[in-house]
Amino acid sequence: MPDIRDDLSAALSDPDPVRRAQIQMHKPLPKRFYTTVSIGPAEDGGHAILLDGRTVRTPAKQALTVPTQAAAALLAAEWDAQKESIDPATMPVTRLANTAIDGVSKDIRAVFDDILSFAGTDLLCYRASEPEGLVVRQSERWDPVITWAAETLGARFILVEGVVHQEQPRAAINGVAEALRAYATPLGLACLHTITTLTGSALLAIAFAEKQLSGEEAWALAHLDEDWQIEHWGTDDEAFQRRENRWREMQAATATLDALR
Repeated sequence: MPDIRDDLSAALSDPDPVRRAQIQMHKPLPKRFYTTVSIGPAEDGGHAILLDGRTVRTPAKQALTVPTQAAAALLAAEWDAQKESIDPATMPVTRLANTAIDGVSKDIRAVFDDILSFAGTDLLCYRASEPEGLVVRQSERWDPVITWAAETLGARFILVEGVVHQEQPRAAINGVAEALRAYATPLGLACLHTITTLTGSALLAIAFAEKQLSGEEAWALAHLDEDWQIEHWGTDDEAFQRRENRWREMQAATATLDALR
């Protein structure tokens, strides 16, 4: 099978395991070279994506496999949806799986710790002091997640006004870590890392994983401040498009994590 990503030196030399797998090559889009897309058994017991019966490979030449049939179906749908050319920009689940296989699996602890570092500066802990309407909205919509984390995870976070760093109790970080361990597989962490970085909140990511929030709810809570600004000052087309692109990444991560259950 032709290799559609054969120049990997930049991606594989980056010291960060997630970035290393996510760097995309700037080269002409390859033509679609296959007719059929299917799912087959993988050697590790998972599910492989097959193009005309041949296993798809990641940028680092590993088999593109996932642990569940549902996750494989998401991947297969992306490959099947390609038309004359193969456009990685339209394949967020494939990019996520590549990240997990080529990057996260090489250093799971680094990705785990990076998610925890977000918990130490979690978006939901930093509150506005004004205007009053925004203060009230943050309290009404963010406090339930903070309360859930305290009561269910034993993670009691300190809330502050403004952006001056507040060190969180070790017990709170440990509570998030305990919850995160249930998802400590390469693809599970890749999904949660994506959700965390897109929302700025490990608590929102864990709340989604634990089915306390839908993906749409987590996204809305992460953009509460931005939406307040839009309501009062409007937005522009460029900002809107950036947010739409990030939303597609969020949808891919939440759908993939759901497919791992």
